[in-house]
Amino acid sequence: MRLVIQLFAGLRERAGAGELVLDELPDELRLGELKRELARRHPELGDLSHVAGVVGTDYVGDDHAVREGDAVAFLPPVSGGAPGDDERLAAGVFELTADPIDVEACRRRVEHDSCGAVVVFCGNARDTNRGQSVVRLDYEAFDAMAGPEMRRIFERCVAEHGDADGARPHLALRMLCVHRTGPVGVGEPSVVIAVASPHRDAAFLAARFLIDELKESLPVWKKEVYADGHHWIGDRS
Repeated sequence: MRLVIQLFAGLRERAGAGELVLDELPDELRLGELKRELARRHPELGDLSHVAGVVGTDYVGDDHAVREGDAVAFLPPVSGGAPGDDERLAAGVFELTADPIDVEACRRRVEHDSCGAVVVFCGNARDTNRGQSVVRLDYEAFDAMAGPEMRRIFERCVAEHGDADGARPHLALRMLCVHRTGPVGVGEPSVVIAVASPHRDAAFLAARFLIDELKESLPVWKKEVYADGHHWIGDRS
């Protein structure tokens, strides 16, 4: 069996490539076995037991059976109005952008006459972390998976804090998440989450839920750049 493995962030840097091709693999192979074989052939990657496996756009466990032709990616731990917005925002809108984020524009996009509360969270690049002065941040995203994963996060947010079945309109949510890619200067927003709801409690809870879940599973990585080096946040190698 032959597989092409996609790598991101610190893994991509250590491999020196965004893709690695593995030939002559067993026809029957679990994801955990594939991790160990990849580490054996490319020891520069280090221990892969902690990295997440993705097939297509779904996270899968180490016991998942991998087949020839599968789109496989290994992800290191993650660190973050248009036409039709009205309908889309009720289900959640996610955007990646290489441009600076207009926070006020995000707030205006989620506003609605039915909503008495708007909560906006900004995650800004700070100038110091890990005892070092930060020059800038660099963000890298797995574009093909980031959208589907954020949709799953939106769905969980609506189920937990919103009007999932349409029976509680007072808990209706309008949600927007915009995340930067590429270089982000100190003091600039790297992620903005805006939530509108008829009442404040749902808006506060949803905004907190979205940023916490995003930090846990969205395939976006942050590299802190210092005057004398850099560090991928979440990298355990």
